Amino acid sequence: METNLVNYLSNVRLGEVQTFENMTIIPVFVSEASEIEYISLSQALEHGSVTITEVDQSGSVPDLKVINHSDQWVLILDGEEIIGAKQNRTLNTSILIDKNSELVIPVSCTEQGRWQYTSSEFSHSNVMMAQRARNMKSRSVYRSLLAGRGHTSDQHQVWSDIATLHREAGTTSRTHAMRDVYTAKNEELDKYLQAFERMPDQQGCLVFVNGKWMGLDVLSKADIYGQVHPQLIKSYAMDAILGKKEPGESVTKARGQAFFEKVKQSKEQQFAGVGLGKDYRYEIEDVFGSALIFDQRVIHLAFFKNLEVQDL
Repeated sequence: METNLVNYLSNVRLGEVQTFENMTIIPVFVSEASEIEYISLSQALEHGSVTITEVDQSGSVPDLKVINHSDQWVLILDGEEIIGAKQNRTLNTSILIDKNSELVIPVSCTEQGRWQYTSSEFSHSNVMMAQRARNMKSRSVYRSLLAGRGHTSDQHQVWSDIATLHREAGTTSRTHAMRDVYTAKNEELDKYLQAFERMPDQQGCLVFVNGKWMGLDVLSKADIYGQVHPQLIKSYAMDAILGKKEPGESVTKARGQAFFEKVKQSKEQQFAGVGLGKDYRYEIEDVFGSALIFDQRVIHLAFFKNLEVQDL
């Protein structure tokens, strides 16, 4: 792992452990101030700074076109869902969009049963892909990068994981849309969101379900993290609600600190970013992750438990 990320992780401070039902959060703070200014995708779409459309009238399932009309950088996060056009999609990787630019971005379909226009442009769904499905998608993108195929996901796996969500939730959807599961489970998800209120200056979360570590997301700007905090909490809570609730090892700050020491030893590989910056990928034992780094600054850091590896 490169020194700049090791130094970044050394500046991480953990907050007090928070628990609700079978889910535990350790808030993450970073003492290193961000010098990179950008806005979130939801902000950009709300203000009309960005438009996202199909690449052309016919459309392409794994690609969309983004036009940034503003003089601000825009961050799109791995797993964020956008809805409309010919079918709903989710982002395959985190991307920093340049000012006043146009870019084709890699996506996955989260609505298998529709291929017709409902709108000319996409809007934000206020949903982050459910953690387990996002985990598997990110793993397939990592494999694609290693094989030299770019940021491509296993679309059939994505559809299968969304079908599993519906089955476990006992929900149905005419177009097999992932967002329909969230709509059906909104009342339960809101209870988790209320329990895990964002702390002042919080920049990330380390998440455990049934006492087992499941994932980490950290953003360079606390205000941007605040905007995506509800989406992240609900993405993990979805799996906590649908999965089997069982007792697990007690979660402590010491366990969280041990996790960060572990990932500092990760094997690192570097790839070209889709937009600005570079895409770094990491792997160690039962953990894999990614970092979007621009101008030697960490913009978004995410780690997941490798579900293909037995607990160590």
